[in-house]
Amino acid sequence: MKEARRKAKAMVVGGSIAGICCAHALIAAGWDVVVLEKTCSPPNRCATGAGIGLDTVSLKLIESWIKEPKLLQHITWPLTIEHERATDGDKKITWALITDENFNFTAVHWADLHSLLYNSLPQEVVLWGHSFNSFCISDDKSAVKVQAKVLQTNETVEIVGDLLVAADGCLSSIRKTFLPDLKLRYSGYCGWRGVLDFSDNENSETIQALKKAYPDLGKCNYFDIGSEGHVILYELINQRINWIWYKNQPEPEFKGNSVTTKVSSDMIENMYEAADKVWIPELVKLIRETKEPFLNAIYDCEPLDQLYWDKVVLIGDAAHPISPHGARSTNMSILDAAVVGKCLEKWGVENLSSALKEYQSIRLPVAREQVLFSRRMGRIKQRLPVSDRGLFDPMTASEEESKVLQLRNIPYFSDIPDILM
Repeated sequence: MKEARRKAKAMVVGGSIAGICCAHALIAAGWDVVVLEKTCSPPNRCATGAGIGLDTVSLKLIESWIKEPKLLQHITWPLTIEHERATDGDKKITWALITDENFNFTAVHWADLHSLLYNSLPQEVVLWGHSFNSFCISDDKSAVKVQAKVLQTNETVEIVGDLLVAADGCLSSIRKTFLPDLKLRYSGYCGWRGVLDFSDNENSETIQALKKAYPDLGKCNYFDIGSEGHVILYELINQRINWIWYKNQPEPEFKGNSVTTKVSSDMIENMYEAADKVWIPELVKLIRETKEPFLNAIYDCEPLDQLYWDKVVLIGDAAHPISPHGARSTNMSILDAAVVGKCLEKWGVENLSSALKEYQSIRLPVAREQVLFSRRMGRIKQRLPVSDRGLFDPMTASEEESKVLQLRNIPYFSDIPDILM
């Protein structure tokens, strides 16, 4: 009779989508999991956040993890078209550069997706209000111990397990332990972004004008390229519109360990004035009517050569800080979680090193190419220098020249790793 494997335990640091997905994947692999998250409570459905795009692979993985897969349809919105357009800010006109009518992405609000994934976990898995302090690996490398501070009581707790998963984002403190000299690279631009809820006034002049200027809104992801960066615009479920304006500017100073910040009224007013000069009036009115726009500084870093050390593994933005232009960050996090889960299930805790080595061999080459592709695409759309070509000029670009803008060009666009088949 085959000897039963002992149940292994993993500690996941970070309770955002990467960490929550990892908890699902490891539980499915037969592991016990605890997630440490410094935020004191789950984000509510009205939390600050914005729209994200999910590919078909991510949707299938999420459906396999949640209690009621049909609920995913209640929070997502299919986007079947990608329009790349040029904007003349002086004449206040736009025109099509290239269109993909087989786009096949799905839009969802970050908070809606997080809530669905979190509520499908056993309640005891996530420890809210637990701020990660440190970890150490035992001398015989049989265990890893994590220390965390309970923010409500100031006490320090210790948790011992077989694996530490760093899902603590692009500024990962766990990654810094192994790669202290690794620096994030500022892209040269920030993303102003927001979500307009028009559910209480769907026939407003602003919405009617916007739908006339963007006739495929509701089934399309619009990318407008102008003289001062580019804008992304698409609809979310429940009558909300997500917008992002990537604007070239010096690197901002952020407080604390974050690349996202709320902004002052003066900063917002300056942004409005700049938008008036470069975008069409229908878009500017949408931006002006959005409550609490916020600012993301856009960073990435040089692709890593390693994703695990002994009993510690990186996933999500901790493993591959990436700019947003390939719509990959969330999708990569979901795929990381699924692959690490399947590798652990395949090899078992007694062969942990082999499991993590296979995870790294699957995800490292993909992450490398996608990070560099997304960086290049961002620079093209922002009209910043790229080593192997001249500046992209939306005013004169042909349809053939505009193919470089399309999301489907990203390496491994629809690939599914064999281990997930």
